[in-house]
Amino acid sequence: MLNFCGIRILLDCPLDLSSLMVFSPVPTAFDFLPSEESSNTVASGFFDSRVGSGKRHKIEKLLDAKSLLFAEPWYKTVNNLHLWNSSFIDIVLISSPMGILGLPFLTRMKGFSAKLNVLFNCLIYITEASARLGQLMMEDLVSMHVEFSQFYGPEESNFPAWLRQEELEILPSELSEIILGEDGVELGGWMPLYSAADVKDCMLKIHKLNYAEEACYNGTLVIKAFSSGTEIGSCNWILNSPKGDIAYLSGSNIISAHAMPFDYRSLQGTCALIYSDFLSFTDTQDGEDGDSNSVLTADKLLPMSSQDLAGFNHNFDENSEEKKKLVFICSCAIDCINEGGSVLIPIDRLGTVLLLLEKMTTLLEASDMKVPIYIISSVAKELLALLNIIPEWLCKQRQERLFAGEPLFAHVKLLKERKIHVVPATHSHELLVNWQEPCIVFCPLWSLRMGPIVHLLRRWCGDPKSLLIIEGVLNLELALLPFNPVAMKVCQCLFPSGIGLQKVKPLLETLQPKTVLCPEELRPQINLSSEKSFSVLYYTEAETLKVPYRKGSSELKIATDLASQFYWKRFKKEEIDVKKLKGELLMENGRHHLVLDNDNKNSLSPDLEKLMAALSKMGISGVIEHDTSGDAKSQSLCIIHIQDPYKASIEIGATSANITTADENEASFIYKIVDDILDGV
Repeated sequence: MLNFCGIRILLDCPLDLSSLMVFSPVPTAFDFLPSEESSNTVASGFFDSRVGSGKRHKIEKLLDAKSLLFAEPWYKTVNNLHLWNSSFIDIVLISSPMGILGLPFLTRMKGFSAKLNVLFNCLIYITEASARLGQLMMEDLVSMHVEFSQFYGPEESNFPAWLRQEELEILPSELSEIILGEDGVELGGWMPLYSAADVKDCMLKIHKLNYAEEACYNGTLVIKAFSSGTEIGSCNWILNSPKGDIAYLSGSNIISAHAMPFDYRSLQGTCALIYSDFLSFTDTQDGEDGDSNSVLTADKLLPMSSQDLAGFNHNFDENSEEKKKLVFICSCAIDCINEGGSVLIPIDRLGTVLLLLEKMTTLLEASDMKVPIYIISSVAKELLALLNIIPEWLCKQRQERLFAGEPLFAHVKLLKERKIHVVPATHSHELLVNWQEPCIVFCPLWSLRMGPIVHLLRRWCGDPKSLLIIEGVLNLELALLPFNPVAMKVCQCLFPSGIGLQKVKPLLETLQPKTVLCPEELRPQINLSSEKSFSVLYYTEAETLKVPYRKGSSELKIATDLASQFYWKRFKKEEIDVKKLKGELLMENGRHHLVLDNDNKNSLSPDLEKLMAALSKMGISGVIEHDTSGDAKSQSLCIIHIQDPYKASIEIGATSANITTADENEASFIYKIVDDILDGV
């Protein structure tokens, strides 16, 4: 949570989908066979024995499939979200499609809708692409969750049995740690899933932004989104105000083969930068000599110039780690197909799916292999169609295809040639009619607990010829627990994501913020204490951190025609010009605007009658000579010729007055008189 210029800003609202692994997938009939310890033969008896406790407490020894929670899943949201007064949140910034998955939990809270105000347009900001992708993901999640609701039926109470203290105490420690977190502080983060109506209501409350489009909140804060390079629509944020500017750097990726590259230039030179790229912590290539736990100090870091970053942005390295992994995975899949097995690829990252699909079909064609490829998802058709209407968030190579009249991605051609089949579910008629094995299947991950992945894993988990390709699962053993024993081959991959620890310090030196805010988790990973070009502060959960972000000077916008007529009072010692004005100071689009009173506008030049009267009062007489040359370029309005008691002249110009006399004391005396008159201008 960021408090900036008195505006409270929530940065992202994701879901912890990995916590779904504490639940069992919807059980099959086999799961309800009576165990040796129980004579129950019906589902209700089975659950009573598992949730009620004395018996379960006796048989609970080791973590196995029956240790999982057999109940309708709840979802872990942002910690302590339920304790927040949602009416106190002014703005929510969503940086990626994954960052919106927890938003309906917030928007359905009592009091949140009251914050909507036509004057402020909307308080939730997200890019157009992320909004569309995120909405489809939420709709798919709700659709997949229905299977649990239908199986378990309505809840008897608002508080599920598995959340009771006595039930948590007898859970295996691995499961209880996921549910409770450290010191039990995460227990309150669990909530029942939102509905399709909640998703629709949430989407009505968001304000969608195009690339680098400005949005102004309350006239004070200007908000802009720039590409982070991780996924289509994913972004970093710039918050600009008269007091200073802050950059929010979320999960970013310098190299991308599908998304708009990381726009680092737009983040340069801010007063403060919030570094929140937690994806960097998964970078296992940064440790020296394979030691991923070693601390990276300045002497181990390679310098990165602006040219280096620009090169990364515009040239996708054919020998990059991502390219190598794509080739390796596809070769493993083809080997599996040759052996007669099928390949199951549950990956949530849309860009990774598209790249794998392109590479896979290319290698299959090169090998002259005719293998059906299925994409199974309730929103797959909408996702693929969406890619054709958001080119501004694609990389340069993809945009060039658009201008050349070519498909942005290979799936367009593959669908026409019927080399891939897109179906909404495993039981759909089209899939049943066209199903062949061996085959390759892409489907959502959902932590291996719901959707097509569950049915297909149960079908192939016992086949040693088949292959499971899975990405980014931290606890693979727990993820596969419901499907044990697993005989199929498993290929766990982690595609490059995040800046990478080796590039953090060079990147920050390139961005040159005045202050950098880093997560406490980064402190042991990389040593920034010796950095002199910017100061470093570390933030941690549940602690308030005050950050200096004020600009060295403020800016004031004044109409050019008015500013050109001002009389400035010069202070030579301080080397500043001063002008007294009377008007109204307004805030608009994050800038101060000065609107002068009508009386002030009409008195931008000195009153000659008052000036002559003041001179006469001090015993000085003279005559006024008006400029009659008609020269538009002339800066002189008139000249006052002083005859008595000494000769002098006062030239009144558009923005200045020049005094000419033979004696310095006389000039000083006249200056004081003129200055008194000009003070009122």
